[in-house]
Amino acid sequence: MSDKVKIAFFDAKDYDITSFEEANKDRGYKIKYFDTKLNEDTVKLAKGYDAVCVFVNDTIDEKVIDSLYKKGVKLVALRCAGFNNVDVAKAAGKVGVVRVPAYSPYAVAEHAMALLLTSIRRIHKAYTRTKDFNFSLNGLMGFDLHGKTVGVVGTGKIGRVFIDICRGFGMNVIAYDKFPAKDTDIEYVDIDKIWEKSDIISFHCPLTDETRHMVNKKSIKSMKKGVVLINTSRGALIDADALLEGIRSRHIGAACLDVYEEEADVFFEDRSGHIFEDDTLARLISMPNVIVTSHQAFLTEEALTNIAHTTLSNIDEYLKTGKCENEVTV
Repeated sequence: MSDKVKIAFFDAKDYDITSFEEANKDRGYKIKYFDTKLNEDTVKLAKGYDAVCVFVNDTIDEKVIDSLYKKGVKLVALRCAGFNNVDVAKAAGKVGVVRVPAYSPYAVAEHAMALLLTSIRRIHKAYTRTKDFNFSLNGLMGFDLHGKTVGVVGTGKIGRVFIDICRGFGMNVIAYDKFPAKDTDIEYVDIDKIWEKSDIISFHCPLTDETRHMVNKKSIKSMKKGVVLINTSRGALIDADALLEGIRSRHIGAACLDVYEEEADVFFEDRSGHIFEDDTLARLISMPNVIVTSHQAFLTEEALTNIAHTTLSNIDEYLKTGKCENEVTV
């Protein structure tokens, strides 16, 4: 069957192609790589393919799903864990949806800690200074993580790895999750306690109607003055305009962002030669206490290898049996 399977691969980057070509050596799938994102305008490219492979900023809404179904596409294979960009309810009975639930929790959790350390120890500023042979320490004062309270929102695999890292630094950990992990020693509290008690808050939860803009003007007012926010999950967990105002008012001490709610047409692309039109993101980036990376947290050799192998295994299992362990259902 593998020699007949045709996959349309959208939003392909060089590192995607390298990892998937390696994983596909023993499978023989026919993969066509498109650098464009999947959306209503580009879905025509999927005609004649058995499956489409998509990422976080592709748009798989009702119109795209209907078009895929009419074109005979049987499966939407997400090469990521999140699926908020897919209308799963509309896909039911038309096309299957599978995902990669765990590719490397260490990659994302370690990146979150890297952002935090870079921010509070001013490493990014020191790096820039020393490149100009400026060895002054003025303005580089940081603070110890030891003894600080970190609030972790979401205790799935990534959240729990991040908790382990924080404990290694001697931090006090509290956590919130709608579905607390069983048989753990994690101290769970309600979300209001996370806002009130945390010196640092890190987000590791999915984007749902309930979690969208959970960081907003009201919740920011409940947070400690000087709180540091870390988001390596989904951008829309945080209201970007409210975040900007919180930083400008000096209520938020720092923000470490690997995701942004309007990232779809910006992240993963080189915009250095263009007029930048997102004023909110431009102002956030200009703030001295904001660090932005462009959805980079997953990007390790181990994660890319796992993503490629799991995605191709998902496609193989679903097309052979009509079912998959990693299928997303309503």
